[in-house]
Amino acid sequence: MSTFRTEHDFLGERLLSDDVYYGIQTLRALENFRITGIPIRSEPLFVQALAFVKKGAALANKELGVLDPTIADAVVAACDRVAAGAFDDQFLTDMIQGGAGTSVNMNANEVIANVALEAMGHVKGEYQYCHPNNHVNCSQSTNDAYPTAFRIALNNKLVGYREALGALAEAFAAKGAEFRNVLKMGRTQLQDAVPMSMGDEFHAFATNLREELLRIDDSRRLICEINMGATAIGTGVNTPPGYAGLVTQHLRAVTGLDLLLAGDLIEATYDTGAYVQLSGCSSARR
Repeated sequence: MSTFRTEHDFLGERLLSDDVYYGIQTLRALENFRITGIPIRSEPLFVQALAFVKKGAALANKELGVLDPTIADAVVAACDRVAAGAFDDQFLTDMIQGGAGTSVNMNANEVIANVALEAMGHVKGEYQYCHPNNHVNCSQSTNDAYPTAFRIALNNKLVGYREALGALAEAFAAKGAEFRNVLKMGRTQLQDAVPMSMGDEFHAFATNLREELLRIDDSRRLICEINMGATAIGTGVNTPPGYAGLVTQHLRAVTGLDLLLAGDLIEATYDTGAYVQLSGCSSARR
């Protein structure tokens, strides 16, 4: 027989099954933002990245003395389990929703809080011991946590894309060598023009893709610039002194990426130029 717990927010109270690790704000999002039908669990690298961000924040907050070590350690352990994929099925919010990603951020906060609570010997929903906002989201806003996680996930997703594109470039290069003595007519303006070898054509394909790989690498470097610590609008309000640099340092260690704290956090909080550049180089040769 299923058991339920009661959670509340500013809109009132709701019942949630004790089987689920998400909370009331995730439930609200499931009811209000049925847009694409694609849950964030369909992008496990994004779920992993959200856990990385929460882990880095917990480590920084613990070091700065703004988060109780017992709670911080439980959050870190919960993040490790989430990052390993143990709770992907609990990330059900839609990939597109209102609120600039708040529903996704709260989905992560609630799942991590409840995983931590169980590890601490409490039951789900006993948020006085580990709260989604006060503890898991400590020193954060959706406006820095979400884009930081997105950039981490995007960097890791590009690894596989780059490998596939590189393999394709090498295959074209091999065909270029194989077909070097196969003659054909080159064409301009939809008409036969002058002779060339098919090997020349395939070699040009390989060159084109190799150039795209360089552009992708450039874009990845831009995407490694994060605004963690900016909080709501880039001013860093409600963060302890030194937090932004420290959380970036922890995130570099957690992710293995060469992450860099943006020099202007206000600009970085609204700028999307890195995405535009990546979109241009990754779609130009489709």
